[in-house]
Amino acid sequence: MAVALSSCAVGPDFETPAPPTVERYTKGTTASPGNGQRFRDGAEVSDRWWEQFRSPRLNGLVEDALQHNSTIEAAQAAMGVAHYNAEAGVGPLFPLVGLTSNPTYSLYSGNATNSTVTQAPFSLYTKQVQISYTLDIWGGARRNIESLDAQAENQAFLMAAAQVMIAANVTKAAIEEASLRAQIAATRLVIGIEAERLGLLQLQFAKGAVSSLDLLSQETALAQARQRLPALENLLAQQRDLLTALAGRFSQDEVEETFALSQFSLPRDLPVSLPARLVGQRPDIRAAEASLHSASAQVGVALAARLPSIQLTAAGQTSAFFIPNLFQPGTFGYQLAGNAAFTAFDAFTLQNKQKAAEAGLDQAKAQYRDTVVKAFQNVADSLHALQSDARAVAAAHNAESAAQRYLGKVRLQQKFGSVSQLVVVDAQRSYLNATLARVRAEAQRLSNTVALYAALGGGWTTTTD
Repeated sequence: MAVALSSCAVGPDFETPAPPTVERYTKGTTASPGNGQRFRDGAEVSDRWWEQFRSPRLNGLVEDALQHNSTIEAAQAAMGVAHYNAEAGVGPLFPLVGLTSNPTYSLYSGNATNSTVTQAPFSLYTKQVQISYTLDIWGGARRNIESLDAQAENQAFLMAAAQVMIAANVTKAAIEEASLRAQIAATRLVIGIEAERLGLLQLQFAKGAVSSLDLLSQETALAQARQRLPALENLLAQQRDLLTALAGRFSQDEVEETFALSQFSLPRDLPVSLPARLVGQRPDIRAAEASLHSASAQVGVALAARLPSIQLTAAGQTSAFFIPNLFQPGTFGYQLAGNAAFTAFDAFTLQNKQKAAEAGLDQAKAQYRDTVVKAFQNVADSLHALQSDARAVAAAHNAESAAQRYLGKVRLQQKFGSVSQLVVVDAQRSYLNATLARVRAEAQRLSNTVALYAALGGGWTTTTD
C-alpha cells in the first residue's frame, strides 16, 4: 500500500503558462523605420548580435567583459549553489545508512549492590549498521526536488540575463563614448572658428574698424564654447571608467579600446521576433516562469507536511568483549521498526504554512505576468524609438547642413563687414548646437538598436555554448 501511495504527489501539477494571444507589439502595423533600417518580422536574434555593428574593437571588449565581469561570475556561482542544492534534494528519496562503532572500557564500583557485577574492568566492542527510510507517500520530497530543480533553472536563466545585460551595457557604453568624442571634436572645431573670429576682431578693433561691444560679444561667445568642453571631457572620463568596470578591471587598468562613431555600422536588417515566441526568448521571462514553477511545487510540500508520515528503520549489530570475537555466533542482533506519525494539533502552524505557500504561488503568478507585460513594453518602446530615431537623424543632418551653409555665408560676409557681430555669434552657436544634436541623434539611434536586441532576448536561445 505504501508503494502504491508513493506514486502520487499532492499539490498542483505545474503547467507552463500559455504565451499571450497577441499578434503584434504595438497598436496597428509596425512600419519599418526607414532611413537605412528595416524590420524583419519573424527573424531570430543572433547570439552574437553586437557583431552587427561591425566594430572589431567592440567585439573584443564584449568578449572580454563576458569572461571577466564580476556580475557574471557571481551569477555563475549562484547557479552552482542552486545546482548542488537540487542535487542534495534528491537524498530523501533514498534510504539513510549509518555506521556506528562504539568501543567502551568499563569498571564498576565495588559498592554496587548487585552481586552479579564484577569489579574487574572489561571492554565491550559494538559495531552497528542502521538503515532508515521515510516513505514519500504524499510526494512531499518529490515536490521539494521539483522546487529545487526549478530554482536551479531560475539561476541558469538569470545567468543568461546577466550575459545579455552586460553585452548590451558594454555596447551602449562604447556608443556613448563615441558620441562624447564626437561632441568634444565638434566643440573644439567651433572653438577654433570663434578663436579665429576673435583674432580678426582684435585686429579690426586696433584699427578702429569695430567697437568694443563687438569684441566683447565675440569673447563671450568663445568663453561659452570653451565652457562646454570640461563637462564633456569629464563625462568621457567617467564613460571610460564605466567600460573598464564592465570589463571587470580596476579603474587604473583602463581598457585599451577607444571608440568613434565612424567605427560603428548601423545594422540594416533588424529582427523582430513573433510575440508568441518572445516568452521563450527572454531569459528574465524564463526565470520568472521557473520561480512560478518553484512556488507551485512548494504548495505540494506544505500540503504533504500536514499528512501522516511513515518511517521504516532496521538495525543490525554485533557486540563482543574482544574484537576477534565480533563475528562469532551469538554476537549478532537486529531490530526492525516502523513509525507512523501525524500532527494532531500545532495551533494551525502547518495549515498557515500551506496558506502562505498558496499566497506565494499567487505572488509568483502576478510577478510572471508583470515580467511578460514589461517585456512586451520594452520591445514596443524600442520599435517606437527606432521609428522616431530615423526621422530625428534625418532632421538633424538637414539642420546641421543648413547651419553649416549659413555659417559659411556669414563668415564670407564678415570679411567685408556687411554683417553684424550678433549675426556671426548666432551663426556660430547654431552650427555648434546643430552638430551636437546630430551626433546625439546618431548615437541614440545606435543605442536604441542595442535596446531592441536586448528586449528581444539577446539571442541567448540560439547559442550552442
